[in-house]
Amino acid sequence: MLQIPTWSKILTVLILIAGILFALPNALSKSMIAHLPGFMPKEQVTLGLDLQGGSYLLLQVELDKVIQDRLNTLVADIRMELRKSDIGYRNLESKGNSASVEIINPTKLAEARRILDRLNPAASGGLLSVGAHQYAITASHSVISMTLTDSYITQLRSQIVSQSIEVVRRRIDAMGTREPTIEQQDTDRILVQVPGLQDPSRMKAILGKTAKMTFQLVDESASIPEAVKGIVPIGDELLYESNPVKGGPPIPIVVQRRIMVSGDRLVDASAGIDQQTGQPEVDFRFDTVGARQFANVTKNNVGQRFAIVLDNKVISAPVIQEPILGGSGRIDGNFTVQSANDLALLLRAGALPAPLKILEERTVGAELGADSVRAGKYSAIGGLILVVIFMVLRYGLFGVFADVALTLNVVLLFAILTMMGATLTLPGIAGIVLTMGMAVDANVLIYERIREEIRNGRTIVASIDTGFRRAMATIVDANMTHVIASAILFQLGSGPIRGFAVTLLIGIITSFFTAVMVTRLIVVSWFQAVRPKRLAI
Repeated sequence: MLQIPTWSKILTVLILIAGILFALPNALSKSMIAHLPGFMPKEQVTLGLDLQGGSYLLLQVELDKVIQDRLNTLVADIRMELRKSDIGYRNLESKGNSASVEIINPTKLAEARRILDRLNPAASGGLLSVGAHQYAITASHSVISMTLTDSYITQLRSQIVSQSIEVVRRRIDAMGTREPTIEQQDTDRILVQVPGLQDPSRMKAILGKTAKMTFQLVDESASIPEAVKGIVPIGDELLYESNPVKGGPPIPIVVQRRIMVSGDRLVDASAGIDQQTGQPEVDFRFDTVGARQFANVTKNNVGQRFAIVLDNKVISAPVIQEPILGGSGRIDGNFTVQSANDLALLLRAGALPAPLKILEERTVGAELGADSVRAGKYSAIGGLILVVIFMVLRYGLFGVFADVALTLNVVLLFAILTMMGATLTLPGIAGIVLTMGMAVDANVLIYERIREEIRNGRTIVASIDTGFRRAMATIVDANMTHVIASAILFQLGSGPIRGFAVTLLIGIITSFFTAVMVTRLIVVSWFQAVRPKRLAI
């Protein structure tokens, strides 16, 4: 009856060997790993922020700014369309989540309503948004209002946060940091954890910039003194350019609001050195559409100044000397090598769809992380020793078998975490310690069942076989309860709670495998080799 199929033995041994190979680098130093043979795995479990130190930022996506920009664009479109159709209006404004306009001539109200209907695009999204539009249009007497719908605001928030996470990830990856954690929290917040980064100032500077770049023509006819006083020509805006003189006041400059080329047409950007002046510069290249737009602008406006605007600040406003037809150009500004590299990084990663506000900032020192690692190591070793001693005292040789399976369980747990590229945190260590206590539960159920069968007068072979067989249902029930609890923790929790849940879930799977497959293989192999007359259990 105590027979294990050959394929099952081979599969179990192969899984254990693979587990040992993948877990081994976690016990070696970097120098030792470098000397391992090429076929050996060399990846280690990544330590989280609380174990190796680093920077923690909680960012909020400022959706209100996006909504205001959308409404400003809508107001500009309404103004242009009503003028084009020769419809008189007044009190055109945006407020809150809506834009409104008063039509002077009541006979033109129906025509104005049709124009606004054309400016109301369909809301893209799932099945629930089929046929829906972005704005709800209402009319009261001679006033027509366009209000963003709640469903579209929810959809917009989801899109903006997802896009922001992707841009944040690209920017941080471009900084060369290792294994950052970037995830959404609540509906409009982004959690950023970068292990090993002790100085978050550069990361904050890079993430704090929207990096919305535009190319706009300078209005040379505008009066700068009047613009500074607030009298700006219609269709223009007053911006400022940094003073080339260190410490000097910013230089006011009036540019046309119309965007000639948008920065989202950039496909590449890199820092370089001007061969003539030796000063840092940023070289950029457009896609096909952007190159055509850039060529048309420079061809039609030779001799005029062309402002390069980043986040409503003029970086540079050079004079167009000749048409630029190649789709590429350069930005000469008051750059240092670092600022040129950072600007190139921002342009490559793309603009954020909305500004980010830093709500919380923490820096965990490397020494504190080392203390956490030390405490976690001591607790894990202490828990392992206590379990080992208890099992030996309680079950003798069979306790030794359970301890071997427990050790292999921990090895397999680290192997899976390494293969997954998981980040180990302090709650994760707590999950490992708890797993070690739970890992012997199945062995205790099996051994107590074997004891009961022996007391009932069964033979050794029958007792072992029945103990493993009849304890299986109880083991499965207990582990399924733990799996459900871990799944709930993972689904409802966040951050450290999820790390604990993942480690616990993996530990349940490995402990089930080692208790049922590994312990049975050890016990059966021992019995077939020794053929004892009685069981010392």
